[in-house]
Amino acid sequence: MTQHTDPLSTTFCGMSFQTPLVLLSGCVGFGEEYTRVKGFSNRDVGAICLKGTTQTQRPGNAPHRVYETSSGMLNAIGLQNPGVDHVVDNILPELDFSETRFIANVSGSTIEEYRYVTERFNDSDIDAIEINISCPNVKEGGVAFGNDPEMSARVVTACREVTDKPLITKLSPNQTDIALNARLCIEAGSDAFAVINTLMGMSIDIESRTPVIGNNQGGLSGPAIKPIALLKVHQVHQVCREHNVPIIGQGGITTTEDAIEFLIAGASAIGIGTSLFYDPLICPKINAGISKYLAKHNFGNISELIGTLSLNTPPPSQCLCG
Repeated sequence: MTQHTDPLSTTFCGMSFQTPLVLLSGCVGFGEEYTRVKGFSNRDVGAICLKGTTQTQRPGNAPHRVYETSSGMLNAIGLQNPGVDHVVDNILPELDFSETRFIANVSGSTIEEYRYVTERFNDSDIDAIEINISCPNVKEGGVAFGNDPEMSARVVTACREVTDKPLITKLSPNQTDIALNARLCIEAGSDAFAVINTLMGMSIDIESRTPVIGNNQGGLSGPAIKPIALLKVHQVHQVCREHNVPIIGQGGITTTEDAIEFLIAGASAIGIGTSLFYDPLICPKINAGISKYLAKHNFGNISELIGTLSLNTPPPSQCLCG
């Protein structure tokens, strides 16, 4: 195991992270949005996931695209992006790779598109590639790749064939068996996972009796999904620990306590997303809180805390339905 002198530093898929925090795709544009916030520093995070990128330019969905809900946020941006050629040729050269790691987010509507975008990023300075398999497969009637374990593995296989960079598969919570999906993706060549993506949700305008979101439904993020995300990280970790595959735990993390829970459940890094919208400077606060917790409990590094969950032993007759 790599020894770290800084208690917050860690190694993820061979990459050195100065802190366990990762800014999530879709929340920070292409890495430049938060540099304009006074007091923000890329050195407070281990990595930044860039906005979802497709083969060609996409205009995105009709408004409304974002709507605040109780303890959460619905979004249906529709993968608005300028296309992979523009990102590689014009955006990546402007990023400061000496400050932090940058992870591309690959999206697509077909396996061929995933393969093309991944190969294009492989010939760039990007540090790693995240595969967003929650996109619909147009050849299979619009079923999301990530909800079918075998289809997920096919996407990973196609991407693995064209890159030697670390591959991080972003798993959907909208499926029956996330652990099986993780196992098949590992066999297909995934180096790590991001757990979880958003859950599908809806909000209705009662005066017009129409959905608030222009796309009718959107991805739910924020504190409302944290208990679900925490359980999914625990379930995926049961598979990943057999193969030494790390996890970015994400979903509703807004406090130091949230971040520590995800580390204990098995996450090796912590994804920060929706909370950035109401507190752009939340990262140094979480880092400081984790450092205090490690010192209080005599942990030399966060790696000693990862996956230390000790489960209760319920009686045989326990019923989960109350």
